[in-house]
Amino acid sequence: MPTQIIPPDTKIDFLGKARLAVTVSVLIILAGLASALIQGVRWGIDFAGGTEMQVRFEQKVEDTGAVRDAVESVGVAEPTVVRVTEGGREAFTINFASKAEEEEKQGQIADRIQAALAEQVGPVEVERVEFVGPKVGAELRRDGTQAMLISGVLILLYVGLRFNLQFAPGGVVALIHDVLVTASIWQLLGQTFDLQVLAALLAIIGYSINDTIVIFDRIREMISTHTTHDIVEVTNRAVNLTLSRTILTSLLTMLSVIALLAFAGPVVFPFTATMGIGIIVGCYSTVYIASPVMLLMERWRSQRDPKAGKAKPGGGKRAKAARAN
Repeated sequence: MPTQIIPPDTKIDFLGKARLAVTVSVLIILAGLASALIQGVRWGIDFAGGTEMQVRFEQKVEDTGAVRDAVESVGVAEPTVVRVTEGGREAFTINFASKAEEEEKQGQIADRIQAALAEQVGPVEVERVEFVGPKVGAELRRDGTQAMLISGVLILLYVGLRFNLQFAPGGVVALIHDVLVTASIWQLLGQTFDLQVLAALLAIIGYSINDTIVIFDRIREMISTHTTHDIVEVTNRAVNLTLSRTILTSLLTMLSVIALLAFAGPVVFPFTATMGIGIIVGCYSTVYIASPVMLLMERWRSQRDPKAGKAKPGGGKRAKAARAN
């Protein structure tokens, strides 16, 4: 017997709160957009181009500011210095933007930083140096955007073939919503957009559509067996019946994210934190965004072809209910 944390007779009016939910989502997206326009987007070196170094000192370094001052002393502007711990050993990652295309010039900058760190902080070992040129960063931004657009189109086709075109837009709108809201929250938190964040956004797309399809499947099943019922009532009932599954799946996934946040260290923090936000947003959009869009499509379909609604058992009543919603 499946685990039920929500009583099966629960009757929460999710669709009655859809307008409030959409308003909240729009406000978050607008706030994120305004922040990006006013403050700019913090692109990581993956997208903006630059250098990332990981260094380890022989002695314990308490002051991160001393490391930053040493890096700035060689003419590097606004470096990001983060203390990391790997295998019980402490190290520092240093990120900074660079317009130099040639790897040789970037290597010279890294050598000057190493010399400055050794002189001003103490004996240092450079464990890793990675360079990304501005052109490569621009290509990664373009490819990442294309990957998300192609994912959306393929999911639209899949949902359209799996169900019908009445359901497909709801799934795709929910995915776009999840990406925009998660990216907006990340922007409002002042975090950096890099390849890890992009990977998390693509993972969120896959996670969210899986949950949405489960609810759509239940809605389609109940519509076919409750032909004389109000479609809004049927949709609310389907969402309530799948609520336990939605919450349990999200909680179990969040346990993995929390474990990564607690034990994986700051190196993968952008991925795990973005995934955590995306899981919450995906759970919310499955309930409050995907199903209302499906009902809007039903209303539009009924207005374009009233005969189609009358031809189906209970179709006229469902269409009327959808128009009244």
